[in-house]
Amino acid sequence: MIKFSSTSRRALLACSLLALGGLVQAQQVFRVTAIPDESPTELARKAGPLMKYLESQLGMKVEFTPVTDYAASVEALVNRKVDMAWFGGFTFVQANSRSGGKILPLVQREEDEKFKSVFITSDPTIKSLADLKGKDVSFGSQSSTSGHLMPRSYLLQAGLAPEKDFRRVAYSGAHDATIAAVAAGKVQAGALNISVWEKFLADKKVDTSKVHVFYTTPPYYDYNWSVHADMPQALRDKLSKAFLALNKNTTEGKEILELQRATRFVPTKPENYKGIEAAAQSAGLL
Repeated sequence: MIKFSSTSRRALLACSLLALGGLVQAQQVFRVTAIPDESPTELARKAGPLMKYLESQLGMKVEFTPVTDYAASVEALVNRKVDMAWFGGFTFVQANSRSGGKILPLVQREEDEKFKSVFITSDPTIKSLADLKGKDVSFGSQSSTSGHLMPRSYLLQAGLAPEKDFRRVAYSGAHDATIAAVAAGKVQAGALNISVWEKFLADKKVDTSKVHVFYTTPPYYDYNWSVHADMPQALRDKLSKAFLALNKNTTEGKEILELQRATRFVPTKPENYKGIEAAAQSAGLL
């Protein structure tokens, strides 16, 4: 048996404590991701002030980690590579299904209780969903709630099957990319979330004399901030409290809420997304 001198034992103990300290420090990083429903630049701009605020509320370093696609955001939270994710309603349903019911939605924007999608066009002959027959139409990402699932659901209700009735079905990957595709004439129409459309209008980034909304869907539940059920209840409570405390009457709250396109955050629950789950099953997407 190898014997260590008292000096060696002290050195080994010091190394062990340093290693343990490093491990504890490494675990004190709260990791956040989001579905890439807009450009990486816009996602980073929206995330910055919120991550800084969460750091002050949680008392630990908070890092925003972008992902390449919607599926990656689902896998990241399901496999606990991140601690929290910004999901659309459909990505939440996918993550919850994929994890065996282990994903919990904590909060959503007040706007997400009655979210909508819009169909836009640059073609003056398109005035209703029926006019999309024989046209090139773009959705966002295939896993997008407001850019694909719910628009498809309302198309099906109107008696239109995209792959059968459209000349071409395209997937732009993001809401802003759908606007660009319609504006450039690459497709005659596109579906996207109303929040991004209104942001483009407010920033005067779209010429409404050329591109306009011709159909707005009925409301449905959409986006939320979700965590894994294995997260300690105390941390979940801290997170919820931080989001619910955001207020437009403070400088910090106003900046964050405006970037998140939110009036305020409100509690949410899995049951709110049963309609999204049913729509996904009806459309053959789940």
